[in-house]
Amino acid sequence: MNQKNGEDLTRDRILDKAEVLFAQKGYRAVSVREITSAAECNLAAVNYHFGKKENLYLEVFRSRWVPRATRIRESFRKALAGQDSLSPRKVVKALAQAFVEGPLSDEERLRHSQLMTREMTQPTRAFELVAQKVIQPFFKEFADKLRSVQTDEVGQEQMLLNIFSIFSMVLYFNFARVAVSSITGREYDTAFRAHLVEQITQFSLKGLGVSEMEA
Repeated sequence: MNQKNGEDLTRDRILDKAEVLFAQKGYRAVSVREITSAAECNLAAVNYHFGKKENLYLEVFRSRWVPRATRIRESFRKALAGQDSLSPRKVVKALAQAFVEGPLSDEERLRHSQLMTREMTQPTRAFELVAQKVIQPFFKEFADKLRSVQTDEVGQEQMLLNIFSIFSMVLYFNFARVAVSSITGREYDTAFRAHLVEQITQFSLKGLGVSEMEA
């Protein structure tokens, strides 16, 4: 296994510290000097590896955010790959499991959600990257899977709204864990996560108008 040299280690350290700061404060509120101080490097190192702050911010999404999102999507695919046949229940449940019971650690999930929340409230070029690399392909993949197992004809607009509703519920229960725990009094342990997956699945199927026989 090749060991990273000093320049690679410095680059990784800058990305790690920049990601934390961008997640906590947002792109516009973070200065390059804050990043260099946290990464214990000089301004020349940032300029050498990234050129400018915007490039560093985009690289945080390319090399940190997108790979984490890819792991979630792969978890969704893996859950469906082991099925003999698909149904609306299996497709929706696989999505819920990928997020709520998925591969991200608590620290990764927090940073992942913070970055995207900041980006959605104050969009930059990073949103175009995320939309192209992650959101649109994942959305389409889920839509295609769901459409292939729905027996009722659903219009394009209604299908999109249905899928937005499912994704919204999945994302909320995954990333708003502090609020959910505070209101319900439940910790996000294995049993509660499994309960949430079932709640999301059942609620989504009713919203889709899928009967128990079809599920």
